[in-house]
Amino acid sequence: MGRKFLILFFLFISAGFCAAQHSASTADLFRDNDTRYGAGELNISHDPRIDTLINRYILYNMKLGGMEGYRIQIYNSSEKNAREEAGKIRAEFITKFTDIESYLTFDKPSYYKIRVGDYRSRIEGTRDLMLIRKVFPDAILVPDIINFPELNKHHQ
Repeated sequence: MGRKFLILFFLFISAGFCAAQHSASTADLFRDNDTRYGAGELNISHDPRIDTLINRYILYNMKLGGMEGYRIQIYNSSEKNAREEAGKIRAEFITKFTDIESYLTFDKPSYYKIRVGDYRSRIEGTRDLMLIRKVFPDAILVPDIINFPELNKHHQ
């Protein structure tokens, strides 16, 4: 009796997880409500398994807390005054680059890092890297988990 109850319990739990997953179709992901003159319509004909792969990718990224991408690292130190120095450098960055998001992180054992931007590819981050190197010459592009960037921010 207890074994049947345990099996039923796990079936209900797994059914709840399946029902809680958000399902998106490819057409919904690429839908654009652009009403400008000359804007066209996009019709996507594809194998339904593509939607399954896209949903798996979305769930994977949700578990990461973001998506795999790149950020520009402008500071990395483990010195005794690294916390104060990181605060000063971040403040300087914010005043000079108001449109690029900055992130101060602490990695054990005692590294303070400032990374900036949310870039989906190396190519996307290279333009800002060249601008940032004029002020912060040691800046480098590094792989990181990034926030989901606005897809259409460069097209407006």
